[in-house]
Amino acid sequence: SKLEEKVNEVEQFYTNLSKKQQQQTGSKGSSVVKEKEKEKQVLSIRKQQQDASKREAAAAKRMQELMRQFGTVLKQLTLHKWAWPFMQPVDVKGLGLHDYFEVIDKPMDFSTIKNQMEAKDGTGYKNVREICADVRLVFKNAMKYNEERSDVHVMAKTLMDKFEEKWLQFLPKVTEEERRREEEEAEAQLDMQLAQEAAHAKITRDLSNELYELEMHLDELREMVVQNCRKWSTEDKRKLGAALTRLSPEDLTKALEIVAQNNPEFQATAEEVDLDIDAQSESTLWRLKFFVRDALEAQAKTAPASTGGNTNDEKLVNNNNVTSNNNKRKREICDAIAKTAKKRSKKPS
Repeated sequence: SKLEEKVNEVEQFYTNLSKKQQQQTGSKGSSVVKEKEKEKQVLSIRKQQQDASKREAAAAKRMQELMRQFGTVLKQLTLHKWAWPFMQPVDVKGLGLHDYFEVIDKPMDFSTIKNQMEAKDGTGYKNVREICADVRLVFKNAMKYNEERSDVHVMAKTLMDKFEEKWLQFLPKVTEEERRREEEEAEAQLDMQLAQEAAHAKITRDLSNELYELEMHLDELREMVVQNCRKWSTEDKRKLGAALTRLSPEDLTKALEIVAQNNPEFQATAEEVDLDIDAQSESTLWRLKFFVRDALEAQAKTAPASTGGNTNDEKLVNNNNVTSNNNKRKREICDAIAKTAKKRSKKPS
């Protein structure tokens, strides 16, 4: 069961990997991925996770520095003589602005922005663009609620124009940091994929070795079982040969493949096959016997009632139905088996 779980895990991994590679076929990114796969050394998954954490921490630190620099820009803006109406939340109740919350969905002011920038509990801004969006919201709210010719509307529009000028000057730093972060994330993702492939390749190798050792152990067990079983008599072999002639063409082909497994020179797929029952090892004979027994029992269950369903050894010998099958390959194989069995039965016991 454990081996089967490992096999399923590896198969699932490579199935998903194949789908991803097919989706990337023909794209510009796929050639870059292939080139990096050749150049980069495969690292363990644990190391990749550690490296990813370090990169994330470094990127966060750089973004914090950008937000600090952007804070200087905002400070210059708030020192403007017209900035005072936007420094604190709007006193809706004191000013009697009963419809304010019907017009403005999300109130915003510079004190709220400042608190958000200085927050240490993880609820603060994560990047400069979030701050920029809230600064614009301060002025948009003011222009939306106040008439175009009002003092507050004019003050908000003037400060917003000044802010946009400063934002355009600051924007290249933001885009450069975003580009760098995207490249690092893409590189980290590629490294993680390579590490996963390496890990599953190791699992595959270990699994292959384990299956090989298991197969060797099974061979030893088979031989041990054969040595402790009774030896095959001439009559046993004759009955097995006769039983083989009762198999369907498909089952007969499978039986010949069993013979070929322990006899590489045996051509199971040849047009004419001469199967010498006496030449087969005890292990092969026992495997054939169990296969034939199960196959004939299955045939008997699916056969019409008129044909009967008996599967004892004496009825397996009955060859009357051999010629009823018109399959050329089956007839040739069955004839060869019958000839061999007949020759062997004439030898003195």
